[in-house]
Amino acid sequence: MGERLNCQPLGCGKASDNVCCITANKIFDSAKDKDCLEDIRVYLCECAQELIDRATAVRCKGAEVMTTDITIDPVPFNKGFYQVLIRYYLCITVEVCVCGKSYEVKGLAVYDKKIILFGSEKNVSVFTSDPENNGFCKLPPKLKCENEPELPTVTVEVAPPICLDVKLVERCRNFGNCCCNIDSLPDGIKGKFDGCLVDGAGVNELFVSVGIFSVIRMERPVQIIIPASRFCLPEKDSTPAISSSDPCNVFGRMHFPMDEFFPYADTGDSRYDRGDKGDRGGCCK
Repeated sequence: MGERLNCQPLGCGKASDNVCCITANKIFDSAKDKDCLEDIRVYLCECAQELIDRATAVRCKGAEVMTTDITIDPVPFNKGFYQVLIRYYLCITVEVCVCGKSYEVKGLAVYDKKIILFGSEKNVSVFTSDPENNGFCKLPPKLKCENEPELPTVTVEVAPPICLDVKLVERCRNFGNCCCNIDSLPDGIKGKFDGCLVDGAGVNELFVSVGIFSVIRMERPVQIIIPASRFCLPEKDSTPAISSSDPCNVFGRMHFPMDEFFPYADTGDSRYDRGDKGDRGGCCK
């Protein structure tokens, strides 16, 4: 949660009555979203574009969020509210059928999302030491000439995207959604794909529809007091329980993975782990 700053006893001074002042990130606002990104453009490298132009069939095999760009701007005349712009960079994997043969190609899809969250206000400047750059003559990472308010922090959690649909469309048609062009993409993103991503070339364009579940949080560091009984120390020893010199001895001590053969639909606990050898379908009595 943060750094332990100060601890002092209360009451009779028992260990269980100790309190500590710590720094933690408080969530001021959050939202859960279920977004359907419909017909977003997929950018392809040159060799993948050639396969798309010759394709007789195409299907989407998967989608993955590579990274995001997050920017925050105060909302005018709404004190404490901020507009958050999130740009998702998605790696799209599709299977293409060309002359009876199947090929797998990857492309890049980009989607912009806007949301307004409450983050309160904090009219102070926060500076933190950097252990990797510890010196008297080092420059701060950002120099400000004006008294700018400290912005909150936004955290985005994204579940694995679901690929819903894929379309091949002739380039001459005005179709789909596109929020940027090739030149505006970061070099680090474009470098993740084989060859150079192209735009405006070829006969067909590839569009996909993707479903995304996300949780967005707006946080600020705060100082709070919490009860504490003692320091958190690990109780598990790192000493190996068995010798690894004899592989058969190591294997012989392993439990048989019964759940791998007979899965049990429960909260995750197996009745075999709890010693319950009850009926699991009529064959384990």
